[in-house]
Amino acid sequence: MTSLADLQDEYEFLDGDERYRLLIDLGRTLDPMPEALKTDATLVRGCSASVWVYPTQRDDDSLHFLADSNAAITKGIIALVLLTVQDRKPAAILKTDIEAVLAPFDLKNQLSSNRTQGIPNMIALIRETATRLL
Repeated sequence: MTSLADLQDEYEFLDGDERYRLLIDLGRTLDPMPEALKTDATLVRGCSASVWVYPTQRDDDSLHFLADSNAAITKGIIALVLLTVQDRKPAAILKTDIEAVLAPFDLKNQLSSNRTQGIPNMIALIRETATRLL
């Protein structure tokens, strides 16, 4: 995956349709999520599209999230959120102000409310996982 700073620079340079394409391309960089993990237990509530997130803990105690969606743009938004926390330790995740890191992307004004309504639930799931594993 690209760095968040590089992605932000590119995103700011683009217009609306190009931003959608950038998000779709970003979504394609997610690790594949096995179909067996796409269950009701991994489904993120409140999303207009189906979104699944499955946390795994690595040997160094960092968290790695597998995630997927049935909508290409939503999958890109998931990838953007995961760029803020992927492969970090629970304490570092809890110290990260994910909303502030994502603020420069201005997703609420760039995308329809249907596309962004599940973001808070996904962030809450990430924080709950980090808290539980801390």
